[in-house]
Amino acid sequence: MGWGDMEPPNGSTAGRSDTCFGVFNTSDSRDNAQNSIASPWFSTAFGLIGLCSNLFALCVLLSSSRKLSSRARSSFLVFLCGLVVTDFMGLLVTASVIIPYHFIKFTWAKVDPGCHLCNFLGFSMVFFGQCPLLLGATMAGERFFGINHPFSRSTSISKRRAWSIVGLVWGFSCLLGLLPVLGLGRYTLQYPGSWCFLTLLPDTGNVVFCLLFALLGIFSVLLSFVFNTVSVVTLCRVYHDRESVQRRRDSEVEMMVQLVGIMIIATICWMPLLIFIIQTVLQQLPASGQIQMLPMETQKMLLIYIRMVTWNQILDPWVYILFRRAVLQRVYPSLRPRPSILSLYPVLNPSLGRKLTAD
Repeated sequence: MGWGDMEPPNGSTAGRSDTCFGVFNTSDSRDNAQNSIASPWFSTAFGLIGLCSNLFALCVLLSSSRKLSSRARSSFLVFLCGLVVTDFMGLLVTASVIIPYHFIKFTWAKVDPGCHLCNFLGFSMVFFGQCPLLLGATMAGERFFGINHPFSRSTSISKRRAWSIVGLVWGFSCLLGLLPVLGLGRYTLQYPGSWCFLTLLPDTGNVVFCLLFALLGIFSVLLSFVFNTVSVVTLCRVYHDRESVQRRRDSEVEMMVQLVGIMIIATICWMPLLIFIIQTVLQQLPASGQIQMLPMETQKMLLIYIRMVTWNQILDPWVYILFRRAVLQRVYPSLRPRPSILSLYPVLNPSLGRKLTAD
């Protein structure tokens, strides 16, 4: 099953640009499904590993959240929980369409003549793809203000407010994913015929939507990088400014290690795809209106980059699972918990210090 023996998705509309079936030509290549990047085992293995990883991480997160009294740590765990839920649902929704296609090998034009399933799958790819990047930037911003302004009440986020912020991110990503349904760009079936995504063809609607998706993703990654870099520098400076006592890493450092790990994974997995989208649509602009079908090499490269993006959903949960103090203390027993960053700043009035620490 797969690309090697796949039939054209719609014989009557395979070459038309006004449907979701006309972006690639199945007759241009006949790869061996077991040896090519289009093998169904890639999707199956990635999907199962990712679902199990995120489910395990969600259980660990829920268990940890019940034991916390720190508001900063609790709000951070809410964002992490939102990220894990997003990754889990993204893999579940997309895999429920892609994996059955490979093994049942249904004909898209017969099952989905109105492109409704394709639009739903394309929406899911955009929604569950953009959400982790925006959540990563949101988490980086929350830690930036929490570390650089630790004495401000406005930087203290309750669980309810944290969930509200996660909901806003989900809502914004949902609006972005609905743009093709509302008329800006369109979702089309992609090589090897098992998934739908935004269309890399040089007409105005598709170009605008592709650039919007890619630039927003790049902006989120860069914003995370700026916030995390400043936060790490602040932590290092505050730690080294204390001359009297050599203190151990605390919960702020633990959170930053996890956040930096999430940022590095997102950068490695997402930046190649986002840059590829921008390069492809901009290089094709001179031929606007003339290109009706993506070159086979472009189709294959897009699939490779999507495979890389899938690793983001697989690796994200392991950042939290492996980089917790409970795990690190087993590897490095002398790593003990210590007070929050409030204790690292110059000595305050004792009563004020106790009040702020309690808050």
